[in-house]
Amino acid sequence: MTDVHSRKQRSYNMSRIRGRDTGPEIKLRKLLFSEGLRGYRISVKLPGKPDIVFRKYKLAVFIDGCFWHKCSKCFVNPETRKKFWQDKIKSNVERDNKINRILKKDGWTVVRFWEHDVRKRPDKCVNKIIHIISKINYAKKKKNKSS
Repeated sequence: MTDVHSRKQRSYNMSRIRGRDTGPEIKLRKLLFSEGLRGYRISVKLPGKPDIVFRKYKLAVFIDGCFWHKCSKCFVNPETRKKFWQDKIKSNVERDNKINRILKKDGWTVVRFWEHDVRKRPDKCVNKIIHIISKINYAKKKKNKSS
């Protein structure tokens, strides 16, 4: 199947794909803020460039696009340039796994949400972050008591 867009139109469409401040990211950040979780940062220079970072808790949050990171529920193989897209998506998934290992090795907790989860159930994502922060706080307090 040939592309329905001209090369120029396809190039323009691809240039409009955002790498940060996407709808799901903004939605999740607003909800976190409204829940009183205001200690997060964005654009932190960590491996993988997490979308949201809680430095105090060493918590890195990623919101993965269903297409770009191959969501098992939403991903549909492209009809054109199949080999290119298979290789591209495969390298994205491999890079995600590598980034997870690097961050965990450095003592970070890594949380990844699919964009469809943030769009459909953002409250569930926020609750998961709150739960993880509570566990980290509990572990810190326990460690301080035993020291």
